[in-house]
Amino acid sequence: MIINDSKEKLELDYPVNWKYKLISLSKEQIQKAIHDVILEREHKLEHSNESKTGKYVSMNLELLVHNEDDRNFIYEALKAHQHIKMVL
Repeated sequence: MIINDSKEKLELDYPVNWKYKLISLSKEQIQKAIHDVILEREHKLEHSNESKTGKYVSMNLELLVHNEDDRNFIYEALKAHQHIKMVL
C-alpha cells in the first residue's frame, strides 16, 4: 500500500524542532533509549498515550535537529534500540 506516492522531498529550514513519537513497553524503557541515543542533548518528553491493555506506552520526544542527517540518524538509532517497538 502506498501512503504517499509523491516524489517530493520534505523541505525543512534547519535547525528545526522535530517530534518523534516513541512506542515501547514502559516510560522507563523510552527514557533509557533516549539517554542512549541522544545523550545529554536538550529535549522535551511528554506522555502521549497508553494501549487499552496497558501493554504499550507512547511518548512524544521533541528536540532541535541541525540537519537532515541528524534527524535521520536519531530516527534510525531510536528505531534500532532494543527498548523501542516503533518510531513515528
